[in-house]
Amino acid sequence: MEIVLASKSQRRIDLLKQFGLKFQVAAANTPESSGGDPAETVINNAVLKAKAVLARFPGSLVIGADTVVAIADQILGKPRDRRDAFAMLRLLSGKKHQVLTGVALLSAKMERSFYAATDVYIRELEDYEIRTYIDTQEPFDKAGGYAIQGIGGAFVESISGCYYNVVGLPMPRLLLELRTFGIDVFARGSGKEE
Repeated sequence: MEIVLASKSQRRIDLLKQFGLKFQVAAANTPESSGGDPAETVINNAVLKAKAVLARFPGSLVIGADTVVAIADQILGKPRDRRDAFAMLRLLSGKKHQVLTGVALLSAKMERSFYAATDVYIRELEDYEIRTYIDTQEPFDKAGGYAIQGIGGAFVESISGCYYNVVGLPMPRLLLELRTFGIDVFARGSGKEE
């Protein structure tokens, strides 16, 4: 079965490649909700993205995903500009927040969805550190305004939960869910179907 990733996120593309999955990329171009319960929000956004792409690739398995940062009942998406990025990083400074990723797996015959949540603690940040980080341009296409796998990882003091989830796809759970669709990346050479 052909896999289509309903995202142009380079981080998600890299993660799927890292685990040996063969897939193509098709952006969903659907509006994302950013209000309400964070877990419901990421699952709903992931399902909407996957459904939009499945309509264009009806014989495929589509993976949709959405990641947000949640702190004190507030959902942080991607920063709109420098001021927004600064405000997000100032809010996260010295505090614990959650990174939630919703994932939807859709085919013509089956639909599975789930979310993962990871607690992340950001150390106390100085204003000049935030401004210098923003100058790198790294924060602008990242939920919460930082990348754990990039320069922003220097701000992360600790995490509890799935590291891959913070990058953009909870790979351990995703790989297990893919088995439901007959795709097992660990079955190569074992005679099991992929």
